[in-house]
Formats: sequence, structure tokens, C-alpha cells
Amino acid sequence: MLPVLRRGAHGPSVELLQQRLKAAGFSPGRIDGAFGGATEAALLAFQRARDLLADGVGGPVTWQLLAGDGDGCTDDLSECVDVALVAELFPHTPLAPIRRHLPAVLAGLRAAGLVDKPMLLVALATIRAESEGFAPVEEAVSRYNTSPDGDEFDLYDHRTDLGNLGPPDGRLFRGRGFVQLTGRDNYRRYGETLGLGDRLVREPHRALDPGLAGRILSAFLADRQRPIKEALIEGDLVRARRLVNGGRHGLDRFAAAYRIGDAMLQDTVWGAPPRADAA
Repeated sequence: MLPVLRRGAHGPSVELLQQRLKAAGFSPGRIDGAFGGATEAALLAFQRARDLLADGVGGPVTWQLLAGDGDGCTDDLSECVDVALVAELFPHTPLAPIRRHLPAVLAGLRAAGLVDKPMLLVALATIRAESEGFAPVEEAVSRYNTSPDGDEFDLYDHRTDLGNLGPPDGRLFRGRGFVQLTGRDNYRRYGETLGLGDRLVREPHRALDPGLAGRILSAFLADRQRPIKEALIEGDLVRARRLVNGGRHGLDRFAAAYRIGDAMLQDTVWGAPPRADAA
């Protein structure tokens, strides 16, 4: 198995990387076995040309595509995510709901192909931020969704950016699930994505079903996978959280869960933790 290579590496494996980059039309300059700036630039150019995440790291997917003998898929680390690991990410959550709902979450992530380290951790960190009890929950009334002396969720009723058409859409399409799916358009979109037609619009409470909630979480994250990973490459957990939530709500819990998981879930490509000042 070829090693993961980053800038600063030296040796025969770097020389092989340089040779393969040159053969692919991305010259790193002198073939000298030293991973410097020119090699990094050539590798970044190759990754962008192949629609990979341009992280400048020679990892398994990049090696596969340079060799032309792989499917470009990352290793499935979902088998490493068990109750014990999740419990470390959720220090205030009883074990019972983790045991009960983790299979549904993992099933959804596997069905969506989100089985690499960054997306597994983002999914778990999202649950920590939005439903820390590790169970699908329904949004509670707050000053952010309900006006003083108004009907419940009336501040959502006319949110055309969510596709709401007026009362009672705010109440009907309030946040639900592991990811707090909100708004008529999102209920329609993810109902169709998951093969339910308009059933999720007609029966929005179904978003609280654990199995469906796991699939919705996964489909929601899959739609944002590329920019989320780009944010993580830069160590920017604030931007990663905003891509899911639209803001900074729950950022402290999101960042804490991600960092704990990053230290525990070993992966040679995604092993470097985000910057300490990212949040």
C-alpha cells in the first residue's frame, strides 16, 4: 500500500508520485524524491483536473486515479463508528438513545455513500448540534420562530426562501429530525429525493421517524458534501457548520464533537485536526 504523502515528505514514494504526475501531464519539475512546492502545485492541478478535492495530499484516491486502477472511492470507515465512539462525542447523552438510533443514522449515511471520515464526523457533529439527545426531535417554540403573542411558528409562515406559502406552513414545516429539516421546499425536495413523492409534504411529521430521519440527514449532507469538505480542508469549522445550519447555532457543540471524533477515528488522509482557532 502506497503511503499518504504531504509537502515535506522525501523518498522513493515521492519520486514515484512525481513520475506519475509527469506522465499524467502535470510536471512537478525535477524528479528528485522531495515533495516541495512544485510537486504540491502539480498535485493540486491534477486533483482539480480530476474533480477531486484539491488538498495537495497524495492519498489513496489520488494514487488510484494516477495509476488508473481504482474507482476513486475512499475507504468505508463507518464500521469504526460504534456506540463507544459516539458516546465520547456526546458526553451528556445517555447510551440508550445512541444504541437505539445509531443503526438508522449509519444506514442512511451508507446509502448516501457518506462513509469517509470527514462526512461521518460532520453527520455526528450535526446531530450533536441540533438534537443532542441523539434522537429525532421537533423544533420548539422560540423567539426566532414565533412573534410575541403570535401563533406558534408564525415567523416562518411567510418565509418564501423556505417555500412557505403562509399560515399554517410555519407550523406544519417546522424543524424536525436529526438535521431539523425546515420549510415546505425542503420537505418537498427531500421527500422526492428519497422516493416518497409528495408524501413528506402531506405528512411532515414522518420526518421524526428515526429511519427516515437518518436518510434525510444523509441526503441533506450529500447535497453539500463538496463545499463542506473544502471548508474542512481549510480547518474552517465555522463555514462547515454554516453550510448545514445557515448560521452559527450550536457551533460549540458541533466543533467539540468534530474535534473529539477527529482525534479518535484514525484515517491517514483526514488525520490532521482543524486549526484550534477555527471556531
